Amino acid sequence: MNGTADRVAIVTGGSGGIGRAVVERLAADGTAVVVHYAGNRQRAEQTVAEVVSAGGRAIAVGGDVADEQEMESVFDAAEREFGGIDVLAHTAGIMPLAPIAQMDLETFDRVQRTNVRGTFVVDRLAARRMRPGGAIVNFSTSVTRLQIPGYGAYAASKGAVEAITLILARELRGRDITVNAVSPGPTATPLFFEGKTEEQVEGIAAGNPMGRLGEPDDIAEMVAFLAGPARWVNGQVLHVNGAAA
Repeated sequence: MNGTADRVAIVTGGSGGIGRAVVERLAADGTAVVVHYAGNRQRAEQTVAEVVSAGGRAIAVGGDVADEQEMESVFDAAEREFGGIDVLAHTAGIMPLAPIAQMDLETFDRVQRTNVRGTFVVDRLAARRMRPGGAIVNFSTSVTRLQIPGYGAYAASKGAVEAITLILARELRGRDITVNAVSPGPTATPLFFEGKTEEQVEGIAAGNPMGRLGEPDDIAEMVAFLAGPARWVNGQVLHVNGAAA
């Protein structure tokens, strides 16, 4: 395995929330980072500027995670700019919430397209193009075990992500590439706060044995572990949630 100073990572959804924390954490280890974004180019470029000003290496590249040609361009940029690909941290996802009986099928399809097809697209590219010693880190959710009403479409999509992760780890036998999924609990990001009252947020935080929400840096620490030293952790779903589930 290459040292972290020689490694190159693609972080999907890297312009904000957990993705941005992952970018900053990997860059701090000396990893060159491709900051992928879906729509907010300005925020991605700001993330890149902060990494570069701290002495790191990063570029921003946009694309729809569910569009193979657009994501192939992201992988092309990583190889062109930094020479190869060693890490995929696939944090990108969407989380519209509604009870199953009330969610329209258009929204359901959009969730599955981004979260399931998007994971399949980027994982397939990584499986084809990643160097030996690499690490694929997908993102699930602790909601798959919590069964919270309103999360049906989202939890279903992340159940599929877990299945893709566990099977791909076995399919890459002999390649020296690990494949794992990180499963955060409630984490203080704009995606989590959207649509929740202050009372709801306080109740969720109080329900955790640690007495707080997770922070993006908590999750990024696990990604850094899987992206670098954790060579004997493979084909696993790791719940990073302060014992929320």
